[in-house]
Amino acid sequence: MYSKLFLSCAIMLILFAHCSKKQERNVTEVEIRETQEALIGANRLLVQKDREKITDYLKQHNLSLHESASGLWYGIIRQGSGAKVKENMQVTLKYQVTLLDGTLCYNSDSLGLKQFIVGKGGVESGLEEGILLLNEGGKALFIMPPHLAHGLPGDGNRIPARSIIVYDIELLKIAP
Repeated sequence: MYSKLFLSCAIMLILFAHCSKKQERNVTEVEIRETQEALIGANRLLVQKDREKITDYLKQHNLSLHESASGLWYGIIRQGSGAKVKENMQVTLKYQVTLLDGTLCYNSDSLGLKQFIVGKGGVESGLEEGILLLNEGGKALFIMPPHLAHGLPGDGNRIPARSIIVYDIELLKIAP
């Protein structure tokens, strides 16, 4: 709640500072820097709140995951004995995507297996980062804060705005 209020205030401050119908003027470098600093501060607060939600989730579910430098939380359930995943390889996954509250968003049982080429985009950046940790046959759990998942808008379908998502995946196949 506080993060939404803070973000709303930051946006209103920016709009107020830069949208004046009474007079037109050039934006100074100082104003640009101040605006950037305000946005960076708001973003840091949101990232910290997301991190707190994830660590609470881990405690509630007695999970021991690792956090990457980008903020991806991952747990390797089974490394897999096949080839190591590398960029430009096509991967095929069995998966389930849920929200932190357990709401099921997507899964391969109802939508089919997920296929994509690693490093080419088209999927969550957190999924691409996490998949590079596995070998063919591996299983993992990834928890992605919004900046590694669907960001501010969500996916416009089943994942709401600014959602943290949980990916439970099995890497079935990789191909060069």
